[in-house]
Amino acid sequence: MNTEQARFNMVEQQLRPGKVLNPDVLDVLFMVKREEFVPPAHRRLAFADTQIPLGGADGARMFSPRVEAHALQALAMKKHENVLEVGTGSGYMAALLGAHADHVCSIEIDPQLAETARANLGRAGVTNVSVEVGNGLAGLPAHAPYDAIMVSGAVPTVPQALLDQLKPGGRLFAIEGAAPAMEAVLYIRVDQDFRRVAVFETVVDSLRDAEPAPAFVF
Repeated sequence: MNTEQARFNMVEQQLRPGKVLNPDVLDVLFMVKREEFVPPAHRRLAFADTQIPLGGADGARMFSPRVEAHALQALAMKKHENVLEVGTGSGYMAALLGAHADHVCSIEIDPQLAETARANLGRAGVTNVSVEVGNGLAGLPAHAPYDAIMVSGAVPTVPQALLDQLKPGGRLFAIEGAAPAMEAVLYIRVDQDFRRVAVFETVVDSLRDAEPAPAFVF
C-alpha cells in the first residue's frame, strides 16, 4: 500500500467531501501517521472509513477517520492548551490533540491498551502526552482545569464531574446517547453554566462502564 497516497485519498475523498474544512485539522491529519497507531493485523484498513478493532479486553475500536476529524473540528483546538482525553485507545487521538496542546492527559481503563498507546506514542515521537490507567468518567482533577476535553467513546450523558473540570470558556466534545440514535455534542463552559451544541449524528462504541442501562421490554 502506498501510505501517502492512501492518506491523501482519506483527506480528499472522505473528509473534505464530508465538510471537514478546517485547515489546522487537515494539516494535523497529514502530519500524524495514523497507520502507526493501528494494530499490524489491520494496517491495511488504516485509512478506511470504518472503526478498527484494537484487540483490548473489551473489544475497543478506533473511531473512523470521519468521526475523528469532525471531533477535532468541533473542539477547535488552540495552541498551548491543557487537554484531557477520556479513552486513550491506540493513542492516535491523543497524538492529534498533542499536535496543538501544551500537554494532553489521557486516561485508559484497559491496562493493556494503555501500554500499547504509550508504545505507539513513543515510536511516533510524541512527548507531550501522558497516559494513565483508570476510569476517565471521573476525569483527572489533579491536572484540572482543562481548556479542552475529548471523550473518545459514547456515554449516555456527559458526567457533571467532567464538565466541572473545564476552565471558563473551555470546550468538551462527546458522543451522547445509545445506538441507533447517538449525537455528537460540544459543551462550552460559560462561567458556571454549560452551553450544549449538537454537532452531528453517528453511532460509536460506548466507553466501558458508560453503557446505557438496558431498555425495559414489556
